[in-house]
Formats: sequence, structure tokens, C-alpha cells
Amino acid sequence: MNDYVESRLSLNPCSEIHTDILASLLADEGFESFVPDAEGLTAYIKKELFDREKVENVINDFPLETEISLSDTIVEGRDWNAEWEKNYFRPIVIDDLCVIHSTFHKDVPECRYDIVIDPKMAFGTGHHATTSLILRRLLSMNLEGRKVIDMGTGTGILAILADMRGAASVDAIEIDEFAYTNAIENLRLNNTGNVRLHLGDASQLVEMRDIDLFIANINRNIITADLPAYTDTLSPGATMLLSGFYEEDIPVIMKTAEALGLCYADHTVQDRWTSLRLTYNG
Repeated sequence: MNDYVESRLSLNPCSEIHTDILASLLADEGFESFVPDAEGLTAYIKKELFDREKVENVINDFPLETEISLSDTIVEGRDWNAEWEKNYFRPIVIDDLCVIHSTFHKDVPECRYDIVIDPKMAFGTGHHATTSLILRRLLSMNLEGRKVIDMGTGTGILAILADMRGAASVDAIEIDEFAYTNAIENLRLNNTGNVRLHLGDASQLVEMRDIDLFIANINRNIITADLPAYTDTLSPGATMLLSGFYEEDIPVIMKTAEALGLCYADHTVQDRWTSLRLTYNG
């Protein structure tokens, strides 16, 4: 049964910065999905991964001045598409070029790239700043004939757009089995022809080489730990796009990246979240 724990964290005072930072800290503890509002944050984690003590530690160590109250309930397995339809997921248009919607949406705007995503609690609908930052990157890049890796693919949305943009091949890797199953469904919905989906972690990268574009939208701790494995896949002159962390985290990433032959190119920012572009001169 795909049971989740729904943790409700009420903040006083509460702001977008408060909920963004709280979501980032909870993501490091395994939470998958977040619904912020004016009074706090509702976060979801698989039941078997939930550790209340870790959540309480996040609250106790929270870096901003605010009072946080916590309550949690078990959410039994259900039709997550219906939940997103009723509460959270709405069509989104990126730069008038790409529309992201689900199978249940009606009157969807027409765009050059039409991506169908049935999220089922997997991260990556395009609404979160980190996903939309990478989507904008992909829309502006020449991907024709490129070999791409999408690390931590979630719903598969970034891999799908890379395929639509002409990538020669896309290897999409996801560690979470439920998200992996969801990605399979989303790849099928979008008739992707050049995407290979892998279940696992960075160990899946061992035999992947000569990659032109490496994407990782995860979080700072995982990225810094696995960056050597990411870099080993790259061809000289390759590009790496990293997100899932705040602009102020860039120096931490760069300390590891520079030692591996990765050079800073630029970064973009949305709501304090950032997308970091690196080039490889190895």
C-alpha cells in the first residue's frame, strides 16, 4: 500500500522565505511533496521513511525566528491524480513555449512543446522554482544530437523535454521506486523515443560516458556527495545543470566542482532557488 504521512507545520510568523527554507530542510529528510500556504506548509513523506524525531530536529534548528507547530496524520494509499486535480496541480506555461498539464486538464493552452504529466506525488510538475528553472534552460539550449543524463528524474519531466528538443539519447535515473513507476507512465503518455529509464542511485552511472549534458535537480547534500560520479560521465566541453538548492549554496557546490575540473558559467534565480550552469574542461 502506498501510504504517506502528511505533516502539517504551522508557522507564526510565516512568509514564502520561511516555507521555502522549511521545504528544503524537509527534502533532505526524505519528504517528497510540499504545499505551502499563508500559514505554513503541508509536507508528504512515505510512511516507512517518516521519522518524527528528525522533523522535530528540523524545527528546533530552524534558522529563522518563528514558532512552528507540528501535527501529522497517516494518508492511506489513494488515487493521487485525483488529489492533485482537486487541490494542487494546475496547467503551467513556461516562456510561451512549453505547456505542462495532466490528462484530466481541459482547455489547455497550445504551445510548441506539450508535456503530459500525471504526478502521483512524485516531484516535478514544473510548478516548483527548481523545475521551472531547468525547464527554461532546456528551452534555450541546442539539444539536437546531444547525449543527456537526467539524475533524479522524478516524474520524468526534464527527460521528456530533452527528448522533445532533439536529444540523441536521455538516460533518466530515479532512486524512488514509486516515482520510477510514475515516470514510466509519463514517458508513455508523451511517446518519448530516446529516453532510457533506470531505477537506482549514482551507481547507475558507472557505464555511462561521453555525456554532453548532465542534469541534477536534487538537493545540495546529494549533489556534492555524488558530483565525482556525475563528472566521470562527461565528455570534454560538456555542460552540467544543477538545481535543488539556494543561491547562497553555490560556493559550497563550487568548492567540490572546481576540484573536479568543472568551471562556473552562470546561474539563474527564482524565489531564492537557483539553477547553476557548469562547464567541464577535463
